[in-house]
Amino acid sequence: MVKVVTDSCSDITQQLAQELGITVVPLYVQFGDETYRDNVDLSTEEFYHKLETSKIRPATSTATPADFARIFTRLAEETKEILTITLSEKFSGTYTAALQGKTMVKKDCHIEVIDSKAGAGAQMLLVILAAQMAGAGAGLDNIVDQVKKAIPRIHIRMSFDTLEYLRRGGRIGKAQAFLGSLLKLNPIVGVKDGATFPIARSRNRTQAIDFLVNFVRGFSQVEAVAIEDATTPDDLQTLAERLKDVVPPERIHRSKVSPVVGTHVGPHVLAVSVLEAE
Repeated sequence: MVKVVTDSCSDITQQLAQELGITVVPLYVQFGDETYRDNVDLSTEEFYHKLETSKIRPATSTATPADFARIFTRLAEETKEILTITLSEKFSGTYTAALQGKTMVKKDCHIEVIDSKAGAGAQMLLVILAAQMAGAGAGLDNIVDQVKKAIPRIHIRMSFDTLEYLRRGGRIGKAQAFLGSLLKLNPIVGVKDGATFPIARSRNRTQAIDFLVNFVRGFSQVEAVAIEDATTPDDLQTLAERLKDVVPPERIHRSKVSPVVGTHVGPHVLAVSVLEAE
């Protein structure tokens, strides 16, 4: 059976990873001289507490080629086919690290690496698709083909209370247009082809949730949805309740924005990712 690997920026929950047999390679978060493996040495809750209370701004770094090589080598004991789906190359060096790690594997194993062109919930939906196909017995080439076809059908909207974290981390892209006088509003940003771009702005959180719900309603057919928060579970619950009339609950995947992603989006992000049906 094909083994599916992803990085921690996919925000796959531990429970879902275990259920679907997904292996997660953690990226790294640094607070000064302290380095933590994403969601391994530092939980999501612990991270956001440090983010909001520490005077030290966190930094992030990718998993190394050796990290990927160790995972690939271990999995190659169990399978001849491995698929890895990574965070967008435009956001991180993770894709390159996975490619380099692939060349370090000595065992005979077919390893494919796909750039998700996204991250967080959008990346998660692609990983779930791959893992479900693998569990159903699909071969590597078929899974790769279907994941690549799904990438253009992934759509992301993220609501923020500030874009300052995106700006600090250099991931703001065309959403730069929302800086300045709009900082105190609730900007809504999209991600496409690995880059952020401005969508809209709302005056408060309620309007932002309205926007996200209407965004999902705008699709005639939805295969799956991922919704995420960082430190606002009540907002996520409100969003989930309102989406039940739009998408069957079993196709809505809930998660928390992981520490590495959270470093760049901040503690009050609320995100929706949609995999549009063919």
